Amino acid sequence: MSVTAADGFIAAGIACGIKVSGDPDLSLVATADHRPTPAAAVFTTNLSTAAPVVTTRAHLAASGGLASGVVLNSGNANAATGAGGRADAERMCALVADEIGCDAAEVLVCSTGLIGIPLPMAPIEAGIAPLVAALAGGPQAGAAAATAIMTTDTVCKETVVKGPTVDGGHFTVGGMAK
Repeated sequence: MSVTAADGFIAAGIACGIKVSGDPDLSLVATADHRPTPAAAVFTTNLSTAAPVVTTRAHLAASGGLASGVVLNSGNANAATGAGGRADAERMCALVADEIGCDAAEVLVCSTGLIGIPLPMAPIEAGIAPLVAALAGGPQAGAAAATAIMTTDTVCKETVVKGPTVDGGHFTVGGMAK
């Protein structure tokens, strides 16, 4: 059961130093060829939205609903952080885009954790290249990515759904959740 269950998707999760515990805190799910694929998201309806939500909405609009990857961090929500938080979310996307060779608007960003504290960019900036280097297919890579988005969770949340298509083929959807 992994976000990498569907053909063409790879993932990684590492500890970059956002969490003082040393637990994994930086994750990436990407297309294996780093080319954009159709993407969609469901967003909060709250008028107060975190920088990653604003950034991801803008990137989906700019890319025409396409994404090559989603970078995620845990330990800091990058919420209630103002213009600096938005710049940090954009920087995370740009760093990943530079590493995988896509447009920054094709990278989405999610953050979870403490609210109102500026995102510690130094460990994230240092962690992006090793994170991209760790990208792999298979259930272990998917589990590593899912583990890296945990905060107070007691279990890693992953699932895979498979089924038939109307034309006699089949589909596979892999997912992870916070």
